[in-house]
Amino acid sequence: MKRCDQGIQKTLDLTKVMLDLADEGDANREDTGCGVLYSVLRDAAYKIKHLAEAEKDAHIKKGWWK
Repeated sequence: MKRCDQGIQKTLDLTKVMLDLADEGDANREDTGCGVLYSVLRDAAYKIKHLAEAEKDAHIKKGWWK
């Protein structure tokens, strides 16, 4: 796998960790401040994931992704 593809894959892996953390934190929160924090984390993860998936698709179409 090309180094640029590895970076995209690591980004996708990171977004999974971010989403898991947001779910865990939201389930265990005790105040609204934490709710806001985990909501922002979840939102950022989805935005990053969307961008990374689009870039992965572009690399696949170019024949770069192995």
